[in-house]
Amino acid sequence: ESSPHLPPPKDVKVYSYNFHSLLRWSPVEVDRGLVLYTVHFKTGAFNQWVDMNCTHISQTECSFPWSLKKRRWTVFLRVRAELGQVTSAWVETDEFVAERDTTIGPPKVNSVTASSDSLLIRVTPPFGPEAGDFLQYHVSYWENATSTTKKEMETSNALFKIRNLKESTLYCFRVHVELMTRLSSQLLGQQSAPECSRTTIS
Repeated sequence: ESSPHLPPPKDVKVYSYNFHSLLRWSPVEVDRGLVLYTVHFKTGAFNQWVDMNCTHISQTECSFPWSLKKRRWTVFLRVRAELGQVTSAWVETDEFVAERDTTIGPPKVNSVTASSDSLLIRVTPPFGPEAGDFLQYHVSYWENATSTTKKEMETSNALFKIRNLKESTLYCFRVHVELMTRLSSQLLGQQSAPECSRTTIS
């Protein structure tokens, strides 16, 4: 039975980055004794609270199990504090859908090969795509001397070329990913840090 003397966890929030998701909360402070926590989940399709492999844990976070790795599922979570036989009230999260609510990081720039009029760039996506996903790379680039004028290009290839550049000129670029899904929703990722390369002399 929940007790008014043991406060529930606060700041209960799902953190999700590149589809790796976990639940975090602030520790419950008590004068003596070790506070433990238990986490449950339920899905939009199955309205029944289920154990989440985080029962009587002392840490204040709980990673999503493999059974919850479906990106399109609607998931609800709840956590409570426990001190001996005493438990706090449950705290429930808002609904979480990974495909809508995760944060997508920047792609990794693996290599840049310069020629006199182009830069050949190879990147790695921030996460492994699933069947039905479509990744679009948005590239913005600019001449370093005139960084006010940016040009944009889009490509679905992780190996792409920025063309029609001036020779022996320093160019900078940034890349971010847009994930298109079967639900036709779109998730925009974070931009990579600017990288600069000088074109060669023909």
